[in-house]
Amino acid sequence: MPPVGTVMPPAPSVRQTCAAVLDLLLPHRRAADPGTPATAADFPEQLAQLAEFVTTGEPILFTLPGFPCKSPSPAKVLGHLPDEGERLSLTFLDDLCAAMGEVYRPGARIAICSDGHIFGDLIHVPDHHIDAYADELAAMISRESLRHLSVFDLRGVLGDLPHAEKRARVHAAYAPTVEQLRAEVRSDESTLALYRGITRFLTEDTADFTGTRSALQRECRQRAYGVIQRSRAWGDLIAEHHPRSVRLSIHPQRRGAAKFGIRLLDAADAWTTPWHSTVLHRPDGSWELLRRSESERVGRLVLRDGRPSHFEAV
Repeated sequence: MPPVGTVMPPAPSVRQTCAAVLDLLLPHRRAADPGTPATAADFPEQLAQLAEFVTTGEPILFTLPGFPCKSPSPAKVLGHLPDEGERLSLTFLDDLCAAMGEVYRPGARIAICSDGHIFGDLIHVPDHHIDAYADELAAMISRESLRHLSVFDLRGVLGDLPHAEKRARVHAAYAPTVEQLRAEVRSDESTLALYRGITRFLTEDTADFTGTRSALQRECRQRAYGVIQRSRAWGDLIAEHHPRSVRLSIHPQRRGAAKFGIRLLDAADAWTTPWHSTVLHRPDGSWELLRRSESERVGRLVLRDGRPSHFEAV
């Protein structure tokens, strides 16, 4: 107890605490409007979500769809298992939660909602590679003692059903129609940007197409709608299983959007993720996400536990 006569400072209000938590996120924001300064007050949706936990004194739960699987393009990644990019990203997220515990004593945790199985067939990644990626992700969290993180995937929802059946069930229960998405792409700038970004990734990642470039682009535009459908379905399923959470996104988001976009590691392209790239360790100690073909030009490959991990700049 404090000495008799000591005047204790007033406890911060719920709003002050929520703003303090959001201030820790803002420097790492993945923004669809990067040229516009933002403060905690610009994110009323997230402030309200945080307040649901702070008001009752519970640990804050964040949900982050992502960490699906590695890109199938050998020009982008080192293989199908998590590497230094995932390790650094997970460590960053765990450290962020620890920092939140300094401003809000009950602390915070993040559920990594690994979504590879949701659209594995659409991105041409085999399900056994997705299983191996998710298993190694969980093992990495355990090895690194990242106590604020957990992994949630379709196996935790639908158990041992065949992967195709799981996808079909989730799609039927939650996915919007293609017609709805086409109308949204025509009318909403952020959905159009998402559609274009996914189309670009699919085009870059398709290595076995035998037709013309224009035919590939048409096919990828069609698959992009499927990826968005499944992604939306996965988001609704997450909301059903985690009805009270602060929703994060690895995609750029505007101020005031329902999800808060978060940047995991530095990259020139706001859409680049650790699972679409490799990491280059620069002489000044910084890390940057780059395509494998780019990292190979300026760095040497480093192994960790006998597996390709990252590149050191030379």
